[in-house]
Order: sequence, then C-alpha cells, then structure tokens
Amino acid sequence: MFRRSLLPLFAATALPFTARAQAWTPDRPIRLIAPFAAGGAADIISRIAAEELAPILGQQVVVENRTGAGGAIGTEFVARARADGYTLLTASQATHGITPVLTRLNFDPGTDTTPIANFAGVPAVLIVNNDLPVRTLPDFMNLIRSRPGQLAYGSAGIGSSTHMTLALLAHKAGLDMTHVPYRGSALAMPDLISGRLAAMTDTISSALPFIRDGRVRAIAVSTKARLAVLPDVPSVSETLPGYEVLNWYGISGPAALPAPIVATIHAAVQTILARPAFQQRMASGGMEVLPMSTADYAAYIARDRAQWAELQRATGLRAD
Repeated sequence: MFRRSLLPLFAATALPFTARAQAWTPDRPIRLIAPFAAGGAADIISRIAAEELAPILGQQVVVENRTGAGGAIGTEFVARARADGYTLLTASQATHGITPVLTRLNFDPGTDTTPIANFAGVPAVLIVNNDLPVRTLPDFMNLIRSRPGQLAYGSAGIGSSTHMTLALLAHKAGLDMTHVPYRGSALAMPDLISGRLAAMTDTISSALPFIRDGRVRAIAVSTKARLAVLPDVPSVSETLPGYEVLNWYGISGPAALPAPIVATIHAAVQTILARPAFQQRMASGGMEVLPMSTADYAAYIARDRAQWAELQRATGLRAD
C-alpha cells in the first residue's frame, strides 16, 4: 500500500530536531507563500503546515496567497526574495513540474528556488462513465483504440494535474482522445456522470464519494502501488510499467538559501510529518505524507519535471 514506505523514510530523515536545528533560529515571523487561491489543496496544506511549524521554529508562520499563472506569480515572488529564510514557498507539481514546461517564464523554478522538504502527495484515480463498456484499464485502452478521437475526457483546465495525468497516460498508451477543459474538476463531474464525457482523472479525495456511491467507476490509480482506500483498483503501472503521477506539495525557498536555514526548516518539517495527528489531517484531505531528505526532494522535483518535459516535447502541449 501507499503507506508502506513511510517508516523507513522517517527513520532516514526525521533525526531529532534538537540535534539538527541549532544553526539558525528565526527572530521574526516567516511568510509562507501559497501560489494558489484560498481553499485549494496548496492553501490548505500551507495553513496546516504553518500552524504546526510555528511552535517548532519559535516564530509565527504567516500564509500569504499570491495567485495566478499556474502558480508562477507566487513562485517568482519567492525566487526574487532575499535568501534569509523569512520568505518561503509551498511548492508543488504545478509550480515546479508542469507550469515551467507548458508556459514561457522569465525565471526557472528549478534553479531559482532551493528545495527544502516535501510535505505530502495527492494520488489521482482514473474514473469512467458507468455506461462505458470497460472494467479494467486494458479494456479502456482497447475501447479508445477502436474509436480514435471519438471519446472525450474532462479536466480542471489546460495544464491542470487532472489534464496532465490523463494526457500522460494517453501518450504512453498511444491513445487518441479529445480533451475538454473545465473551470475545475467539480464542473466536469456532472458531464462524466451523464455520459457527455467518457473519462477523467481526479484526485482521490474529490472522486472517492462518487466512486463509493456508484455514480462513476474507478479503473486505475496513478500511484506505483494500489491505495488502501481502493484496494481492488489496480495501479496504472500494472499495465503501463513506469507510469506514476502524484500531485506533490513541499516547501522551498529562494535560490542560494544558506545550508543552516535549509537544515533547520527541513528538520522542523520532518518533526511534523512524523506526528500521527498531522498524518491524519493530511489523510482527511486525501493526502499522504512524503518524508524524504532534502537531496531526495530535489531529485524528486527534477524527475517530475523531466516527465512533463518529455510529454511536452512529444505532444507540443502549451498552456500559453
């Protein structure tokens, strides 16, 4: 299950906070920039993290929403900030993986920010209309191949994680489908239920109520392993080895952030990730904690971006 790898990772990353956090002690409030609107996943995780981090760091952590351009506005604000630890970013798959490869930016999140720690990931699930004559991912792929370009999938908008998750699957499987973007996946769901759409991918937290009450059918999850909440639903990777999409959220700072500051904040994050109460708060939003070292977090970001860059080169997808 998705949770299985957490304990070894905690053992590797969650060293005692007191042993690692002596080099930098903040002496004024810290701003945590959430580059998406209030109420979304990035905002929610920012506010939970700010609440948990404040007593550890000994200073108030203030969440500030700076939205627009697929997260690029808030990300650039942090990239241009002083590298003193007092302006941080809630980074994500959108800000560091998808937006930089689909949009022309005047900065590079990969080199103009400093990775610090990952918080959590949000799995996605491929769901289909109940009348679609498919029960498995191979069934789905065979149907699409038999009707190229005739069936449509919905998303929360061009370049959204819900768009890219299925676009990547279609690319890897050689499927020809029509993309219909909406202003949010919640607006696409009625059309999926009614049959105007054949399929869509959505976050597990958003899709689960519709799956459980039988209004849509789940046929695959985007994680490498099956999910505990949907144990009978295979992962895409069981059919397409190497496929994995997880909408991740972490914390980053400006470029050239001094190592003592990185170490202090990283240690504080590992402390909260190890708390069962924090894990439960993440789980209530459909998220799983993802503890990892700073180096592993940086590598994770790079791999995620490379995946979307490959897709962009192969398809010519642009969001601008």
